[in-house]
Amino acid sequence: MTVSGFIFWGLTAVSLFYLISVYNGLVSLKHSVSKAWANIDVLLKQRHDELPKLIETCKQYMKFEQETLENVMKSRSSVAAARQQSDIPALGQAEGALRMGLGSLFAVAEAYPDLKADQTFQHLQARITGLENDIADRREFYNESVNNNNVRIEQFPDVLIARFFKFKEHNLLEFANDEKTDVNVSQLFNS
Repeated sequence: MTVSGFIFWGLTAVSLFYLISVYNGLVSLKHSVSKAWANIDVLLKQRHDELPKLIETCKQYMKFEQETLENVMKSRSSVAAARQQSDIPALGQAEGALRMGLGSLFAVAEAYPDLKADQTFQHLQARITGLENDIADRREFYNESVNNNNVRIEQFPDVLIARFFKFKEHNLLEFANDEKTDVNVSQLFNS
C-alpha cells in the first residue's frame, strides 16, 4: 500500500468514526428527550388519577363552589387529551389552566374549615402539591433535554447528519402566562 493509500484509508476511517459518534450522540439526545417526557407523563397520569378524589372530597363541603370544581375537571380533561396526543404546546396551555384552577380551588377551600380539617382533603392536597413540584422539576429536565437536542441538530456539521437521518426538533413544555400571575384570593371569595 502506498503512502497516499494509507492516508486515504486513515482519513476515511477517522471520518467514518466521527460520523458514527455524531449519529450516536444525536440518538442519545433523542432518547433523552423521550425519557424526560415519559417521566412527566407518569406524573401527569398520577395527578390525573388523584384529581377526581380531591373533587369528590371537596363536593361534600363546597356546595356553592360548583364553577370552581367544574373548571378543575374541564382543565383536567384538556391536560389528558393533550397528553394522549403528545401535543406539547397544547399541554402547556392546559397545564396553565389546570394549575390556576387548582390554585383557585385551594384558595376557596380556605373558606371551609371543615374541609381544611378533613384528613382525606389534607392528604390529597399534599399529594397533588407534591406531584405539582415533581412535574415542575421534570419539566425543567425535559426542557433541558429538548434544548440540548435542538441546539445539537442545528450545529454544523451535526446538522448535516441530523437532516440526513431526519432527526427533528422538539417543543419546549411551556406553561401559559396566566400561571405566572398570582391568584387574587379576595376576588375568589367575592365572586
